[in-house]
Amino acid sequence: MTIRVLLVDDHTMLRQALRIMLDKEPGIEVVGELGDGALVTRAVGELKPDVVVMDISMPTVNGIEATRALLDQHPEVRVVVLSAYNYKQFVMEMMDAGATAYVVKSAAGEQLVNAINSAAQGKTFLCPEATATLVAASRRGGPGAADGAEQKRLGRREKEVLRLLAEGHSSPQIAKELHIAASTVDVHRRNIMDKLQLHSVAELTKYAIRVGLTRM
Repeated sequence: MTIRVLLVDDHTMLRQALRIMLDKEPGIEVVGELGDGALVTRAVGELKPDVVVMDISMPTVNGIEATRALLDQHPEVRVVVLSAYNYKQFVMEMMDAGATAYVVKSAAGEQLVNAINSAAQGKTFLCPEATATLVAASRRGGPGAADGAEQKRLGRREKEVLRLLAEGHSSPQIAKELHIAASTVDVHRRNIMDKLQLHSVAELTKYAIRVGLTRM
């Protein structure tokens, strides 16, 4: 199955370079390009991409706002962030907005291809640079509410659910793998969030990486 990709970046030369690179990859087809986040939702409705490669810093509407608006209208689309910035704030805000993957531009190439393929399968992908940023930020944070919550032990099944959530699996996928009901997965997710005092999949992912449940 060919993965249909829409490129969204305000740098024309970069988009052209990405198109040339991705068009050489088997199973990936670039179906369009945009330079403005304000046009993304309409373009997705017309071009029907599976994956949108999204920059953060753009005129009119930035990538964070564009991602939220896009996924509000087209929740089935996967967003891969391709940004020059590797700041914790940007990584967290884009993941909270609903992005499935985050790649820094300095790591584009094989990392971007891997991110697109992972996102198309519904799996979370963070390039090594983004992962290192989140891990370093967690270590610098020192003891606090989240650290205290870590002392509340998770059950074996909760750890399994947390690992799969952090790796980008949906509730039905987790249910199938663990041979439990999807509703049970949702109960485990709520219990995990309550025990750890975390409130989003991005926060759960950061926690899972920090404690070694997954390496992404």
